[in-house]
Amino acid sequence: MNEQSNKRPLAVAIMGPTASGKTAVALAIAQQVPCEIISVDSALVYRGMDIGTAKPSKEELAAVPHHLIDIIDPLDSYSVAQFRTDTLRLVAEISARGKVPLLVGGTMLYYKGLADGLDELPGADAVLRAQLDEEAARIGWPAMHARLAQIDPATAARLKPNDSQRVQRALEIHALSGKPMSELLAQREKEELPFDLLSYALEPSDRAWLHQRIARRFDIMLDSGFLDEVNTLRARGDLHPGLPSIRCVGYRQAWEYMDGSIDYAAMRETGIIATRQLCKRQLTWLRSMPERIMVDCCAPDASEQLQQQVLANIARAKTSP
Repeated sequence: MNEQSNKRPLAVAIMGPTASGKTAVALAIAQQVPCEIISVDSALVYRGMDIGTAKPSKEELAAVPHHLIDIIDPLDSYSVAQFRTDTLRLVAEISARGKVPLLVGGTMLYYKGLADGLDELPGADAVLRAQLDEEAARIGWPAMHARLAQIDPATAARLKPNDSQRVQRALEIHALSGKPMSELLAQREKEELPFDLLSYALEPSDRAWLHQRIARRFDIMLDSGFLDEVNTLRARGDLHPGLPSIRCVGYRQAWEYMDGSIDYAAMRETGIIATRQLCKRQLTWLRSMPERIMVDCCAPDASEQLQQQVLANIARAKTSP
């Protein structure tokens, strides 16, 4: 038995909003210590969705082992529960190989589900969801939100009236369990992870700086053939805007443009705005995670700062008894 066998494995999370530089930092760290990257991104799981998700390049994917990228078809869905199960397995496997698991991405719900455990909520019911969708088509999602406010005011208060996906889920949970989702969440017991998780977050001191990066990156995506990528997805004939994959930021707006609902300028503008809104939600999630170690992604040496801190903590973990 070696001296490391009784230690809890160490995993490092590199979180942050979109366009904050997470991938570049992770790749730099992986060049200095043996690591494998676990993607924490609900969009990178889809095959054939590369440009609009800012998926790492083939060269980057080849430079260090990556996991949970290109694992499902856009017609399918991937849940927080699946992510947690896969990540627990991967962390154990990567640690057993003597490497450090790097959890990299901006899907904060995944981090939350991993760290806090899963909610004891009923699973999805396709028939019920179809009924809710049909009713929403008649009366609109704001009216469905108003109904939710009557049966679960706490959940309704934190959801926007047009947040169809989450309003539908809350109504579905109440219909299946007979209890408000907020009540079920309050009963949750936190599950301890079988490894130590050191969490870092790249966060902007200047939101305008990040907004400029978001706009620049969206334009680069458009110049790199993003619309051709969406057109290829449309040509399949089995995908539609109601799917989680096509609801991803950028894809929804490009789909509307190709439907003729909006023009090119509106597609670009709404795509950038939607990405900014995603960034705002990510930062809200991050503020609810007091255990994170923050690094200002606007700083010229942000990458070096984070690298030094991560490498120092990895070294400390290796030498500690």
